[in-house]
Amino acid sequence: MEKIDSASNRKIKLAASLSRRKHREQEGLFLAEGVRLCEMAAVSGWQAEYGLVTERCLQSERGQRLCRQLEGQCPMYLVTEQLYGKAAAVETPQGVLLVIRQKQSRLADLPAAEAPLYVVLDGVQDPGNAGTIIRTADAAGAGAVILMQGTTDIFADKAVRATMGSLFHLPVCTGVTGEELAAFAAAKKLRLYVTALDETAKPHFDCDLRGPLLLAFGNEGRGVSPELLLQGEKLYIPMQGGAESLNVGVAAAVVLYEALRQRHHAQNR
Repeated sequence: MEKIDSASNRKIKLAASLSRRKHREQEGLFLAEGVRLCEMAAVSGWQAEYGLVTERCLQSERGQRLCRQLEGQCPMYLVTEQLYGKAAAVETPQGVLLVIRQKQSRLADLPAAEAPLYVVLDGVQDPGNAGTIIRTADAAGAGAVILMQGTTDIFADKAVRATMGSLFHLPVCTGVTGEELAAFAAAKKLRLYVTALDETAKPHFDCDLRGPLLLAFGNEGRGVSPELLLQGEKLYIPMQGGAESLNVGVAAAVVLYEALRQRHHAQNR
């Protein structure tokens, strides 16, 4: 394994630059950090350009096994803890990271399904929330996550880590416009539900979430955009305590698991 010992090395500089969205978009790359995330990337089919690993990581059997697996897929470079710290985005690094080529799906590429469930993020700004929703959507059986224009960058480090690997096997479409979503919904005969605190909204457990479906969750402060509110049917999550609202990641989990219950468990009882 080749060793890198200079902070001016272009691979160190490139990895460090990917903490900024501008550079991620220019290069079409992003970072995956940590043993578990790199393990999932290794079996995902996503293209890794190269990786960095420290001696500390290689002291464990798991780290050695991972590195052997990765060396069959991309160049791996041994670096000091100090150099690794310059490239890494996390505060407590595990000593292994991959620079990975971004992969983005298009609406037209989403696989056909009898009664698909797609999650729509409309203006969600916190990358941790976006990543958490992708992970939850994956767990609840959604077929894809659709990010509207103005939504956070899903390839930000915090978002990638929050997906816990779901990013690698759940299709994610980015930069979708309201017009494109409306055309997609019409072509696929998808019912659109949007979360809203509105007098015309129905409790989420009174909504039929079993058929071909889009579930939209909005910006942490403003909610779903007026454009989508006009397109969809409104639902809300009933609350009895003193809280005014739920975190968007929690709200998505509540609604998605009601959809899961209706689709796969209610008829089996």
